[in-house]
Amino acid sequence: MKAMGSGVHLKLSGFCHRRTNNSPELSCHSLRAFTFNATSIFHCLREDSQRSKKPLEIVAISHLASAGSSDNFTKTSLHKPVTKRHLNGKTFFSTEAYVLDGEVLGVSSDIAQERVGVLLLNLGGPETLHDVQPFLFNLFADPDIIRLPRLFRFLQQPLAQLISVLRAPKSKEGYAAIGGGSPLRRITDEQARALRVALEEKNLHANVYVGMRYWHPFTEEAIHQIKKDNITKLVVLPLYPQFSISTSGSSIRLLQNIFRLPVSIIESWYQREGYIKSMADLIEKELLSFSEPEEVMIFFSAHGVPLSYVEDAGDPYRDQMEECIALIMDELESRGIPNNHTLAYQSRVGPVQWLKPYTDEVIVELGQKGVKNLLAVPISFVSEHIETLEEIDMEYKQLALQSGIKNWGRVPALGCTSSFISDLADAVIEALPSASAMSSEKDTCRDADMDPVQYAIKMFFGSILTFILLLSPKLFCVLRNSL
Repeated sequence: MKAMGSGVHLKLSGFCHRRTNNSPELSCHSLRAFTFNATSIFHCLREDSQRSKKPLEIVAISHLASAGSSDNFTKTSLHKPVTKRHLNGKTFFSTEAYVLDGEVLGVSSDIAQERVGVLLLNLGGPETLHDVQPFLFNLFADPDIIRLPRLFRFLQQPLAQLISVLRAPKSKEGYAAIGGGSPLRRITDEQARALRVALEEKNLHANVYVGMRYWHPFTEEAIHQIKKDNITKLVVLPLYPQFSISTSGSSIRLLQNIFRLPVSIIESWYQREGYIKSMADLIEKELLSFSEPEEVMIFFSAHGVPLSYVEDAGDPYRDQMEECIALIMDELESRGIPNNHTLAYQSRVGPVQWLKPYTDEVIVELGQKGVKNLLAVPISFVSEHIETLEEIDMEYKQLALQSGIKNWGRVPALGCTSSFISDLADAVIEALPSASAMSSEKDTCRDADMDPVQYAIKMFFGSILTFILLLSPKLFCVLRNSL
């Protein structure tokens, strides 16, 4: 595998392999303080569901390394939790961080002369009730959300239209209950402004952009502005702590088809010390609101993904989620907080099997077992949106109280918590030296979509099938009930 980019290139002799239960913990690599550029090839999807035959090349930013001393370089160490990778393929470490005791000391002079941009990626959400149905269409039209066999991919958009029409009424009720729209864009914009200030405080001037996957401002809009601003180095930071095909993976593959620019992608950051401590701070604070904090069950609720993503497509999401929670609980135990905890997955859609256990089922079981104090932690979210404000705060809270749980609490999303934003700024600075050109080859499936004749044919036959489904009362009821 070749290292990409310019400057001094050194290939590391060791790499992190997929870890099994019997494999040893990963160890630190001793590095000289040179510039390292390395790539990680992550085969996200199997042959039958892959959108591109060429694997996406992304830069993997290490979170654990140490630098040896020499005459020309100062001895430093990066104090981060051990990174246990569960990705398919090989992940090479790379870093050029000027770090001491977990604190970034500065930015190299070469980087300071660049026009630096940071792109925050997020899901997006409807801002008004009128936006709900088109937002849902964009969501379900994504092949990484509904993965159809190659033979039936011409049904992607007609099927998305059908599902969005069926789900829109229920979804509108949820958004109406939280004020008529999602606050995600407002919060993400606030995070972008806070990150820019934090970077300035660390002597890095950077423009920070927001790109949403399924609603305004779309990622394409952000990239247009990035090009207009003549950005020369870009750090892509998905606001999803854990990597999943359906979140970070979908956004990254979209970027691959849009532009060619020196880019460094922080694929996941759930194991960063600043994030772990920020989560522990919020949990510790909320525990104090209970009359008997030591009796509280800490209930981590993560957004679910279909089980097939993990078992068939190699999605590392479940492994990363479990490791993330273990790190948070280790931090809490170091503070003398040994509370019991559990993990469940929420927000499942459709008749397929999703990651288990399910949040609603676990809440009922906990009530039956006599748990009286429950603190919900929305672990996969860093911003408040419908899954926290409506699903957790309303639906799950009511279910918990009905199931016999007497005292309910919920940890807020991180939002613009200063320690969290500061850690994201450190992650950006650490990632900058690894920026290298991203492949922009478009896959044949997307090219076919752009062909007017083939697009018209697909939409014609797909619309006929959709029309038949809508005219069939039994099929319509089955689809509506399953969604």
